[in-house]
Amino acid sequence: MRVALGIAYRGSAYQGWQSQPGGRTVQDRVDAALSAFADRPVRCICAGRTDAGVHALNQVIHFDTGVDRTAESWVRGTNRFLPDDIAVQWCRFVDDAFHSRANAKGRRYAYLLLESRIRPALEAGQVGWSFRALDGAAMRAAAEVLLGEHDFTAFRSAECQAPSPVKTLRSLGIDRRGDYWRFDFDGDAFLHHMIRNIMGCLIAVGSGARDAAWLAGVLMDRDRALAAATFSPDGLHFIGPYYDAVHAIPEHTPAMSWLP
Repeated sequence: MRVALGIAYRGSAYQGWQSQPGGRTVQDRVDAALSAFADRPVRCICAGRTDAGVHALNQVIHFDTGVDRTAESWVRGTNRFLPDDIAVQWCRFVDDAFHSRANAKGRRYAYLLLESRIRPALEAGQVGWSFRALDGAAMRAAAEVLLGEHDFTAFRSAECQAPSPVKTLRSLGIDRRGDYWRFDFDGDAFLHHMIRNIMGCLIAVGSGARDAAWLAGVLMDRDRALAAATFSPDGLHFIGPYYDAVHAIPEHTPAMSWLP
């Protein structure tokens, strides 16, 4: 049977999602836990790879297995073998044609940013930080130029393996909540470091160092060297993918109520 799971994790201690020889990735821990619970090798496929230090609230994975367990057993049994900063949230038995990555209609991310003269402490590792005051109206105006289908080469890392730099950014919401900013990204897919590179540019605009016209030029020129430096991974949270309703994949986990 094919099994789909929702995984939440704090990415601070890991070298990203994708398995690596050193074994210090989220996938390495998840595959090991699933294999221990199933008592046979299991290797999963995820909806979206996250970078080192990036968190997830509803990473969706799938795998095939001949092991017969209830949905609740897959959740609780696998969690017994996972560290405290990774936990299975839900389980669904899906059609063999379901693919966590290929069937995703889009993906959502949120970036949390503290605006303060003092660096984060209690929330360290969970939020980005700007010690400069930010102008929300300026950042929203700059964000408008990024909406729609574009060649996002200027926001793509040199290590990006995506076959095309053309992606569609469906929405980019920017809201302030006390001393915190939340940036919400919704797109069909994202290039390696794309959101963090956009964040660096939005902070440059928000702090007054650049303006919206500059960001439009960066996008048009498709030159990574013209954009701002890649911003910290600390505040980036993979909210999760979304699918056609026929797959009945949950889009909410408890941590979404916790996230500011």
